Amino acid sequence: MITQKQKGFTLIELLVVIGILAILLAIVLIALNPQQNFRQANNVQRRSNVNAILNAIHQSAAQNKGVLPASITSTAQTIASTGTGTVNLCADLVPTYIADLPLDPTTGTETPAGSICSDASATYNTGYTVQKSAAGNRITVSAPAAENGEIISVTR
Repeated sequence: MITQKQKGFTLIELLVVIGILAILLAIVLIALNPQQNFRQANNVQRRSNVNAILNAIHQSAAQNKGVLPASITSTAQTIASTGTGTVNLCADLVPTYIADLPLDPTTGTETPAGSICSDASATYNTGYTVQKSAAGNRITVSAPAAENGEIISVTR
């Protein structure tokens, strides 16, 4: 009996090729728009930071029978160590309610780099703003430098 040899690809060969193509496609998609990915990653970091600051403020208020840090006003102020239109929340929050004040990934600064805001010679500008509502104790923390046209602001 004469056997005929089948021509074609096996299932394993096809799956390997499809897998390689999927990996190449993913690499191409990432390479085509890295700036967009960086902007989205920065905004995710900003959302996390805004929530962390707001949680620390509310933990402070809870421990102080609902009294918010006195320096928070109904005018939006940048959370920074010095400057006009700023509020220094470091002494009120660090290290009891938060380890250090988080910085905006693009506009936040601290000197010296890697310091904690409560260090003796440290200066900082988080790049985030805080304000309380005119009526009640609702606090809003915002990230004015949000990218891609997003508005990052949390009120509680």
